[in-house]
Amino acid sequence: MRTPQQILADSAVIAVVGASRDPGKAAHSVPLQMQRHGWRVIPINPYADEIFGEQVYRSLAEIPHPVDLVNVFRPAQDALPVVREAVAIGAPAIWLQLGIVSAEARRIAMEAGIDYVEDLCLAVERAVGGLTRQA
Repeated sequence: MRTPQQILADSAVIAVVGASRDPGKAAHSVPLQMQRHGWRVIPINPYADEIFGEQVYRSLAEIPHPVDLVNVFRPAQDALPVVREAVAIGAPAIWLQLGIVSAEARRIAMEAGIDYVEDLCLAVERAVGGLTRQA
């Protein structure tokens, strides 16, 4: 299994489930920071059409191209169906944001052979590693 920083270094396209339009929320500021550092961020939100200048999709299954990482900004009880959907679309890695932990989601990801991170912030790990993607 790859480390969180290896996952980020290997990823170019991040689908963010629970991406927010509200600049005051981490579900907006964290993905926006990732985008500003060179990652393509694909927002998943049933209540918006565009976030971060990107088309919003209602579900992972609607994204018409592969994603390298599924980042989850949803409560722990909502992580399980997201992880199942990530497995179904063949995502190579799943990342539950800081404060989100799910033993069952971890089990499903591990059984599917998918890299799994939980209870860590994408932006913090990016900053600690000094990581930036070149466009």
